Amino acid sequence: MRPVDADFGTSPRDTGATPHSHPAVIATAPRLPNGEPFPTFYYLTCPEAVAACSRLEAAGVMREAEALLHDPNHPEIAAGYQRAHEAYLQDRNASLTTGEAVPEIANISAGGMPNRVKCFHAILGHRLAAGPGVNPIGDWLLDRLAGEGLWSPETCAWEMGETADEAPPENPPSD
Repeated sequence: MRPVDADFGTSPRDTGATPHSHPAVIATAPRLPNGEPFPTFYYLTCPEAVAACSRLEAAGVMREAEALLHDPNHPEIAAGYQRAHEAYLQDRNASLTTGEAVPEIANISAGGMPNRVKCFHAILGHRLAAGPGVNPIGDWLLDRLAGEGLWSPETCAWEMGETADEAPPENPPSD
């Protein structure tokens, strides 16, 4: 498996890991080495989590999340999602060095926050990095993934690798 820094051209910070110590989500620089702004601060890297989010997106589950976000009987969801957006921006801004700024994305977080549900990958990345209770749609998404048996940080089997040659031997040689 190639290192994550090859994807970004920079060394990202690990902010959450699978049980096997592989990064499930990383914090990235808000500007790529080529100068392009990159608003996705929390980037989901676990291939199993990425596949699980893609599966739900393909099944149209984002419509359910949108309905939850705009449910007039649960205004606390929209209020919490707004706070999640603000927390995301604060986290990204706190990562900037003195004098560094990325005005092109100053009020843009990720995943559609604060008014839409646009990308489960970004929302799950934020949930894993920020922890429970910060992003209500992220909490709902993680519960949904686990409830359907698609993915959870506790049961992630990424250790097995993406290909057979990366899998650990079933019977390791003894010394």
